[in-house]
Amino acid sequence: MSAFDAAFPRFLMSTGMAGAMLLIASTVYVLLTPWKELALVKDGNASAGVALGGAIGGLAIPIASTLASSVSLPELVLWGAIALLMQLITYRIVDLILRGIPRRISNDEMGAAVVLAAAKLGTGLIFAAGLWDPVLQRI
Repeated sequence: MSAFDAAFPRFLMSTGMAGAMLLIASTVYVLLTPWKELALVKDGNASAGVALGGAIGGLAIPIASTLASSVSLPELVLWGAIALLMQLITYRIVDLILRGIPRRISNDEMGAAVVLAAAKLGTGLIFAAGLWDPVLQRI
């Protein structure tokens, strides 16, 4: 059996799980935030698109890092769930600092959306760096 034949099913399973984790985490995020990003984006609210894009990127980065260095699918799922929790906490912290993020996003205030997206991407990057283990020596 070639290396490709042995690795390809594992590749499909792990990347499929990572994609599913991103879809599930993004859906949960949209359902738990007080504004309706997708409806606002459909109505042309660019701030909602920036905020949602930051959230999806902030979720994808640590999921990708875990995919690169996780040793099992349960580990990938666990860290994906923690990434979602970190993004929700980041949203709350930015909302406490800027006050009224849901209203600001609904009013298409781009400045607030950019700060929220940057905080989410920054959180995702820092979290991903903490998760990344190139030699797979997890404790």
